[in-house]
Amino acid sequence: MTKDSASKLGTLPISKLLIQQSVPASIGILVMSLNILIDTIFVGNWIGSTAIAAINVVLPISFFIAALGMAIGIGGASIISRALGEQHKEKALKTFGNQISITLLLCVSMVIAGLYFIDELIPAFGGKGNIFDAAKIYYRVVMYGVPILALTMMGNAVIRAEGKPKFAMIAMIIPSIGNIVGDVVFIKFLDMGMLGAAWATTLSYVWSFSYILYFFLSKHSELKISWPHFKLNFPILKEIGSLGFVTLSRQAAVSITYLLLNNILYELGGESSVTVYAIIGRMLMFALFPVFGITQGFLPIAGYNYGAKKLDRVRESINKAVLYASIMGVAIFFIIMIFPESIARVFTSEAEILAKAPSAMRWVFCVVPIIALQLIGAAYFQAIGKATPALLLTLTRQAFFLIPLVIILPKFFGEIGVWVSFPIADGAATIITAYFLNREVKNTLITKEKVLVNS
Repeated sequence: MTKDSASKLGTLPISKLLIQQSVPASIGILVMSLNILIDTIFVGNWIGSTAIAAINVVLPISFFIAALGMAIGIGGASIISRALGEQHKEKALKTFGNQISITLLLCVSMVIAGLYFIDELIPAFGGKGNIFDAAKIYYRVVMYGVPILALTMMGNAVIRAEGKPKFAMIAMIIPSIGNIVGDVVFIKFLDMGMLGAAWATTLSYVWSFSYILYFFLSKHSELKISWPHFKLNFPILKEIGSLGFVTLSRQAAVSITYLLLNNILYELGGESSVTVYAIIGRMLMFALFPVFGITQGFLPIAGYNYGAKKLDRVRESINKAVLYASIMGVAIFFIIMIFPESIARVFTSEAEILAKAPSAMRWVFCVVPIIALQLIGAAYFQAIGKATPALLLTLTRQAFFLIPLVIILPKFFGEIGVWVSFPIADGAATIITAYFLNREVKNTLITKEKVLVNS
């Protein structure tokens, strides 16, 4: 990070900073989400609805391994942001080098294991019946690119820690465009079916990684590491691990949720219900892109100013991030509630799926206006290096509420019990996060701020 960009994180008005950091992040997530949506539309229309379900089975497996890179990236980015705020650049360099080493070591090992147990993993995640063969084709090719995806996710988080959100945005846009072009070439023109969809996805990871590699080798990045920085450093790894474990645990909970829901929905409503969940999963990422963007933009601002002991700015960043994200949540709520039928028709014309999707979508999105508080609250604790509360709050929604609910409620209410579980989990998690965030602000930020003023 340049001196100028570092000073901006600590001096520019919080509202302006949130816009500068969040807009590129939101655009990147939007384009990535559009890619997932368009990819799903292409696959559904050019291959069939079973292909949508097959991809939905594979994603939680491949993304859990790739999420190791994301976890290491976000955990290390928190350290880098605070180290730069404290003017400890050497620690930032060592952290980055260790991130690369441990990402490669862990992800390659897990990919080898994932390919070895391919026939056991796919059915376990709901790849049964007609879904199995399509999922196996997609899974094998996508797994080849997962280590590259993991390095890309890790590098993207570090770029944000350097205060360069526009470059991080471009790194997210490149694979999205590449995947869409790949879909057209491999599926539409070469008629490669699921194999084409898989290669389009895998090659898109390569294009993104190439750009991120260019960024760190160019003059744009100040994190110029050398061979000694790659040597594993236990204290740094421990700090990366404690903070990164928050992200990894969240992805593990997501993967377990997919595993349960794909199997439960298959038993309750067959392949059509699994496809409905796949469509809703895509819409969650797409519709909530501005909320996720604000959350990502908030992380380096909170981390840097906490490291610089500018606690009044930390409190302001929390308040404004929650406000802006909540406004976005309200807008999303009305769009989903009014147009669920139209949204479902974009993905498929199959009557059975269209009969189920609108109601399910309304249930899943019905408490969207308040979830910003839960996302920002959990992100705050991760940004300032408090791993334990960050972990607990991150797991609150899916591990503590959603997973138990989707196991229990369908036994009494059938398929509707699955969809009702989402708003109950979101509401409960938001209430708990609000309590702990409010206590943290009063007991820690305000108290420390008074001590600094009086000292």
